[in-house]
Amino acid sequence: MPGVYIHIPFCRQACHYCNFHFSASLKYKDDFLKCLLKEIKLQKDFLEPFAEKTKDNKLLLDTLYFGGGTPSILKVSELIMILRRIYEFFKLKPGAEVTLEANPDDLTMEKLMAVRQTPVNRLSIGIQSFQYADLKYLNRPHSPAQAIQSIKNAYKAGFENISADLIYGIPTLNNDKWQENLLTLINLEVPHISAYCLTVEPKTPLNIFIKRGQAEQVNENHAGDQFEMMIKILEKHRYEHYEISNFGKPGYFSKHNLSYWKNIPYLGLGPSAHSYNSKIRQWNVNNTKEYISRIEKNILPCEKETISTQKGFNEYIMTSLRTYWGCNKNKINREFGSKFLKHLEKEASSHLKNGLLIEENDNIKLSAKGKLLADKIASDLFV
Repeated sequence: MPGVYIHIPFCRQACHYCNFHFSASLKYKDDFLKCLLKEIKLQKDFLEPFAEKTKDNKLLLDTLYFGGGTPSILKVSELIMILRRIYEFFKLKPGAEVTLEANPDDLTMEKLMAVRQTPVNRLSIGIQSFQYADLKYLNRPHSPAQAIQSIKNAYKAGFENISADLIYGIPTLNNDKWQENLLTLINLEVPHISAYCLTVEPKTPLNIFIKRGQAEQVNENHAGDQFEMMIKILEKHRYEHYEISNFGKPGYFSKHNLSYWKNIPYLGLGPSAHSYNSKIRQWNVNNTKEYISRIEKNILPCEKETISTQKGFNEYIMTSLRTYWGCNKNKINREFGSKFLKHLEKEASSHLKNGLLIEENDNIKLSAKGKLLADKIASDLFV
């Protein structure tokens, strides 16, 4: 069943590594919110062929995700306003997952208690690190103490489904401190952990600082060591490594992110948001001012492409190979044809022999060694 993603393009300050679309100014926030409500109506039919309908003609959703940017920067009244608009055209099925991404410094008890009265039932908290040196390197706005308190506050407010983000491979983060970060979340009993390797993206402040010699470069071997450490530590504590960057206790996998990896249709709203419905992929303009201008003229702020069989196959390989289910040979034969299945078997053979891939019950998956080379292996399997 499909989901909806809403991009809130505002942050209190710019993290040095971030290349997502955001603004550290709230100048356009009110205009953006008006246009977001309008876009929900303009885009409401995108998922129609792929979603069940209720008796009152609303589309059923399995997930709703507020991402960004920093969605927790919104007032709770603004969040409720968006939710009410969503409910005009969509309905959440029983047990639907509603996620709010949040920064620790936003999660006061007062804010959390108010959010808890909304349909939001899952928090994704951007911790990144519990070390002062790392937070300074990344230019994060919170302190280690705020990070810990935000999780404690979330539990006190009644949230159970909590995810925390960490970053590894930071030059200021040694292996002992990395282990400390992981054990802090484990001891706080956070049931879902997303961990990402620090990547130096073009045009980010971090990239500029490194080129000027003002910040230390990321070391791939250092990051690889911490990736392997993370797998051992989290699996020892019974977290399931169900996707390259995600670990969860049973029952706490991210339903929304799984829709991306399993090619389930989703609608993206807000500037820079992407949408997918198995036949078409579309992406909104990556500029808040332009987004507002187009919506005010009743123009959809997006470009579209039809997904060819070849592109669909490559996307399936790329996303499914990241998960511990892997890519299914029967699905490939059924949805893409025998030609693509033969291609996969041919290109995968060398990786199966050298132990980077394994095959179980017609599923081709990454081995423990292969997880370190996931992107390279996926590209080798593309048509």
